[in-house]
Amino acid sequence: MIITLLQQDIVWGDTTANQRLAREAIEKAPASDLYVLPEMWSTGFAPEPQAIAEKDGSSLHFMQQMAVQMNAAIAGSIATEENGKYYNRFYFVKPDGSDPVYYDKHHLFTYSGENLRYSAGDKRVVVEWKGVRFLLQVCYDLRFPVFSRNETDGPDAYDVALYVASWPTSRRAPWDTLLRARAIENQCYVCGVDRVGTDPVCEYNGGTALIDAYGRTVAACPDNEVCSITHQLDMEKLRAFRQKFPVLRDKD
Repeated sequence: MIITLLQQDIVWGDTTANQRLAREAIEKAPASDLYVLPEMWSTGFAPEPQAIAEKDGSSLHFMQQMAVQMNAAIAGSIATEENGKYYNRFYFVKPDGSDPVYYDKHHLFTYSGENLRYSAGDKRVVVEWKGVRFLLQVCYDLRFPVFSRNETDGPDAYDVALYVASWPTSRRAPWDTLLRARAIENQCYVCGVDRVGTDPVCEYNGGTALIDAYGRTVAACPDNEVCSITHQLDMEKLRAFRQKFPVLRDKD
């Protein structure tokens, strides 16, 4: 499984510009099985979604087009309006024409008022792609370890946790620490995909990284730079580690 993480500078509220930037970044990156964009990659993070949340599905359609073009899965979250409700919706789009899998952010960020405008998702979502199981998570979810607790088998078991985020520079230390914690405690790869640049409220310096099950950073983007990182996940090594050191079997 080859995965590319895309650290983007998101143009505030400009879907057309952000689709263009995403296309350029994906096309320039090495060929991969999965490309991961940040949280609300098409608009920037907006606790007030009325002006920017998508009803026409244009960014989802873009992701579907790119999945077919690249013959790869595309993942990232979009501010979405559906039946009069707003969702921070993390889409995982496959190139085979199947319906997109999505996860609606469960832990809404009350500090910014996200909970006042968005509706929370009510379930965890794990999606399988090319034999690898991915847990879909969004930003603030990272602070809640019980919600991401891994299983040894069954529909909730996963190999890779994807955290897409708009996590600001001022809280960067918890981001770095918690990504490692989630990888170690769940014996999985963790992909943290954050943005750079600014929006009307916050500044972002990145922190996009791929962490292995030992808590080691195996690939990372430089701070304050638009970039991508591509890495091949060693699934055999992960399975061997879990068998040799079966932490998950001893969980509460």
